[in-house]
Amino acid sequence: MAADDQATADDALDDDDLAGDVLAGDADEKQPLSLDITVDSPSACERHVTVIIPRADIARYFDDAISELMPKATVPGFRIGRAPRKLVESRFRKDMGDQVKGSLLMDTMSQVSEEQEFSAISEPDFDFDAVEIPDEGPMTFEFDLEVRPEFDVPEWKGLKLKKPSREIDEEAIEEQLAAVLSRYSTLVPVEDKAKKGDSAVVNITFSKGDEQVSAHEEITVRTLPGLSFHDCTIEEFDKLMKGAKAGDTRQTTTTISSDADREDLRGEELAAAFEVLEIKRVELPELNQEMLGKLGDFEDETQLREAIADSLQRQLEYHQQQEIRRQITETLTESANWDLPPEMLQRQGKRELERSVMELRASGFDDQAIQQHENELRQNAMSSTATSLKEHFILERIAEEEELDAAEEDFNKEIALIAMQRSESPRRTRARLEKSGAMDSLRNQIIERKVLQLIEEHATFRKTKLKPPGGDVEAVDRAAAGAATTEIPEAKQGGDAEKLREPADHT
Repeated sequence: MAADDQATADDALDDDDLAGDVLAGDADEKQPLSLDITVDSPSACERHVTVIIPRADIARYFDDAISELMPKATVPGFRIGRAPRKLVESRFRKDMGDQVKGSLLMDTMSQVSEEQEFSAISEPDFDFDAVEIPDEGPMTFEFDLEVRPEFDVPEWKGLKLKKPSREIDEEAIEEQLAAVLSRYSTLVPVEDKAKKGDSAVVNITFSKGDEQVSAHEEITVRTLPGLSFHDCTIEEFDKLMKGAKAGDTRQTTTTISSDADREDLRGEELAAAFEVLEIKRVELPELNQEMLGKLGDFEDETQLREAIADSLQRQLEYHQQQEIRRQITETLTESANWDLPPEMLQRQGKRELERSVMELRASGFDDQAIQQHENELRQNAMSSTATSLKEHFILERIAEEEELDAAEEDFNKEIALIAMQRSESPRRTRARLEKSGAMDSLRNQIIERKVLQLIEEHATFRKTKLKPPGGDVEAVDRAAAGAATTEIPEAKQGGDAEKLREPADHT
């Protein structure tokens, strides 16, 4: 085909986006494809689909495309739209191949989705360019799909649940006040030997045999009972460091988690060496007017304590919600023994980590508590993600049966909260969520919350004492096996709690 003819053909094909017109046409007016569909199930959440499209359907789609093109086809020697059909077909058929293939594939996928009983939870995995329309005979292509597993919805009404609680008294407020002030504390070098709660500046090396796996220089850690990394936790760290002083080296061993980023070191025992550079002790700042201003422009100590009480209340509500959710999840997923593909778990793991971190920030927890929780999730990434996915599938089914959905006002409320946390307008927040494809995740969160509220409405509760969380583990944003670190997502709070600002540096 000459260059001018090719340009004319391209113009004719692109003028009104022929492929888009074919794909966007009213599905009800289209004649269904006579598909031969074979579905294999490698696992509960995977389907391998083979589709055969008969030659008659392929010919029909080409005929439809030619009919669409006829009124605007430009062929030398003929006025626009007046060229014979056979001439138009012979001239443009090859150029229309991708458009017809795209139309066939889109309509096929839509029809497969309607005719099959499975509920897809991912986009089909297949290579568009690898699919070809043969010159003769039927067209065959295959694809893999992740689906929601099939199961009977467990009984969820009348659950007996425990609701942990604690009194937010002056003692609790005093402890939290000390924690808040510690963010602005000064670490003063001391000549004494290390005691529990002191901070040690250390060089840390992890080794396997004679091979050094990773090294972390001048890390400041508190000597608490536990020291957690992304991929392991060193127990009795306070005992290991007890009596240590500058120049000492303390050694122990640790086991890398089975979900570590370094696959070659999963489950392996590493030697850990802590070279002590310096021992430091905390000196809390005086709670004067200047410090009240640094903490958030509080007028007096009474206002600061009220904000701390509010923060403790939100943390209590978070722990209550998490404990109730854990009990519900444990009950509902007891019979959910279907296996989940490792690829699905790995892909969803990061999303679950980010969601958990944002929930903690929204509930008023500090960076140390968040880092500790993040390390715990990383060390048990596959199992915790599997539990979360099973919970999601079950809650989604209950939502369908109870006809629960996310209304526009639900989205507006959530978007307004996110906008406040990020100090931006709701309009900008919505645009960002839509652009990133996060609106579906937001919808899932709204629906899951509604289902959990419904389950709680039909449950009976017994109060139990909440054990104050954290405080005995120091968390480090490092991986013993040498994996890269991940930044913690940021969020901000509204109300008085927003005044409890984090300093840029409190060492």
